[in-house]
Amino acid sequence: MEGRININVSAIDYDKTSKALTRQLSLLEEMVHGEEDFTMTDSEFAFGWHFFVLSVNKSLVQKLAEMMGSDFDKLKGKGIEKKFLTWLTKNIESKSPRFKIAIKEEMESSKFGIF
Repeated sequence: MEGRININVSAIDYDKTSKALTRQLSLLEEMVHGEEDFTMTDSEFAFGWHFFVLSVNKSLVQKLAEMMGSDFDKLKGKGIEKKFLTWLTKNIESKSPRFKIAIKEEMESSKFGIF
């Protein structure tokens, strides 16, 4: 399971959201003994929202899935990436004002008819 999961993040408050994401992913790294498994770009501000990309090593997500076992399988979503988004959203939604996250590659595909 090599590679990265690139996640588009849209947030009203960049500082709170980026800190909540960093804190949650740092705790995850501690739990699974990971190191430097995620990065975040600077934000771009438009239409009252901050947009940035969170990039997470797939190995970190795989370790989370193994650690959680059947509880991870019960999370909403198809595939490990969508289940990870559900887990991440649940763990930071109370710590950050309005935000949205989505898999970057899916947003850029013609499946959504946007681009």
